[in-house]
Amino acid sequence: MRRLAGLGAGLSSVRLKATVAATLVVALALGLAALALVAVLRSTLQRNADAEAARKVVAAVPYAQRLDIKASMEEPVTGPVQIAGKEGVVHLSDGTTAKFADPDVLLTEDHSASTAGWAEPQKYAVAGLKVSTAGGQTAMVWSRVSLDGAEEALRTLYGALLPGVPAVLLVVAGMTWISVGRALAPVAAIRAKVADITARDLHQRVPVPGSKDEIAALATTVNGTLDRLETAVETHKRFVADAAHELRSPIATLRARLELAEPSELTREALDDIERLQSLAADLLILAKLDAGEPLRTAELDLGQVAAEESLRARRRPDVRVELDIEPDVVMKGSRAHLDRLVTNLADNAVRHAASTVRVRVRAEEDQAVLEVQDDGPGIPPEQREAVFARFTRLDEARARDAGGAGLGLPIARDIALLHEGTLVYADSGFVAKFPLKTP
Repeated sequence: MRRLAGLGAGLSSVRLKATVAATLVVALALGLAALALVAVLRSTLQRNADAEAARKVVAAVPYAQRLDIKASMEEPVTGPVQIAGKEGVVHLSDGTTAKFADPDVLLTEDHSASTAGWAEPQKYAVAGLKVSTAGGQTAMVWSRVSLDGAEEALRTLYGALLPGVPAVLLVVAGMTWISVGRALAPVAAIRAKVADITARDLHQRVPVPGSKDEIAALATTVNGTLDRLETAVETHKRFVADAAHELRSPIATLRARLELAEPSELTREALDDIERLQSLAADLLILAKLDAGEPLRTAELDLGQVAAEESLRARRRPDVRVELDIEPDVVMKGSRAHLDRLVTNLADNAVRHAASTVRVRVRAEEDQAVLEVQDDGPGIPPEQREAVFARFTRLDEARARDAGGAGLGLPIARDIALLHEGTLVYADSGFVAKFPLKTP
């Protein structure tokens, strides 16, 4: 599917469209030019042949006017008679016989006599002129000029056009492909840089080409947009961090006062609400730190040990059992505080939705450290398995708001996994986090 998607994107690229369009335009122009050239050349050659035939017939008229046509047979000659005198006898007025050897000149007694057998229309250009001979006869002088030279010239032109036009089209397509590719290279660089920019590195900017054209203007506009976006995001992060930090102290004070107050149903409900507020403030604060892209303080740690300790500290339900399947010496590099939070969030979520059992597994798989947190609850429908990682998303809207979390635990866990160059997804029966193993 990825190959098909890549192929579809390639077929719809501006570079390919521009190359195809330019090639088609040039092909159409060359085709029309070739047709016009062939038509003009054919017409010119035909006119030249007609002119040569007319010149020859005009040159033969003075000789034809001196002829005295007599037949050697009793019946009059009605067909054409060549001046060379092979089918009839042509006498001059002084009684001598004419000896003209030009096979392309013909004398006929009747101007309506057919010359089809002597000059085929597709092979010769023919011209005729009426004359009066010395014997008083009215005759026609015909001349013909072969069109073989014209046909040979046209065949030579065809031989040049047939390989020449495709060669020119290939050159045009290649030059257009290269030229458009060079023109769009800055666009590709801008696209790659924009695709690489995330919420954690909004300080990056796209390259601005020195061409001072529309592409340079586009890059400048994109950088201006990134400037405004970075300012807005930084302002939002500071607000969330400051608000979460400022809420912690009054919430802690309020909780202490409620714990010292006389126990009652009202104080117990208030303490539950205060606990949820504390958890929400802590989540908002860690989200602000993750969004700020603070550098990690990493160290070598055993993922199995982290998973065992934090999963047992998770919020427990009396009717839910937590089982551990920990493979030893699954060592990776990471932040202990962040990974503690990741395991806690996943374990809390599993305990909240489990029917009776939660299983935490850690193992090494090829070059990855794998953490699985599974439960025997109803699971997550396939169409919603990605939506659960959106902030403030809860799939249990039918329940009371205090029965579940605020919808920040799983987004925080995924952000922590991504910060450690890992992944976090929902599989068939639980969440699976994968991290790079420490290389020796």
